Amino acid sequence: MGYIRKAALRDVSRIAEILVFTKRMNYRRIFHNDKVSFGEIQVVPLAEEYIANPEMLENIWVYDDEFVKGMIHIEGKWIKELYVDCFFQNNGIGAMLIDFAIQKFDVRWLFVLEKNDRAIRFYQNHGFVLTQKRRIEEGTTEMVVRMER
Repeated sequence: MGYIRKAALRDVSRIAEILVFTKRMNYRRIFHNDKVSFGEIQVVPLAEEYIANPEMLENIWVYDDEFVKGMIHIEGKWIKELYVDCFFQNNGIGAMLIDFAIQKFDVRWLFVLEKNDRAIRFYQNHGFVLTQKRRIEEGTTEMVVRMER
């Protein structure tokens, strides 16, 4: 059985893999930008960025079950990122991470891509509701919407 713990330098390659591959799987259909998905977003440079700036790990927690299978980035009461490795989705890892964030940090809000129906349903199942607060995702033409609990 896995557990949630604070991210450490030893986790950067898995965190980078999860972020890069999950973003590609979930967002390519929305953004349709292979230059970004496969050119700009790369595992090694992201891992190197974490290594060079270990303070970036300060607010990241990981789900560890022999190896890291998911991560959550919490800033105050904001869930900045929540990703589960594509191979381990639908196993309750995301639910454990969000429940952890709610119980330990009393998180209150997050932004989600308006076209990411699956993520919206997931967050709704965990007590978040869509608000009217929307903005363009920086560097794109896509909208994100704020969800609150």
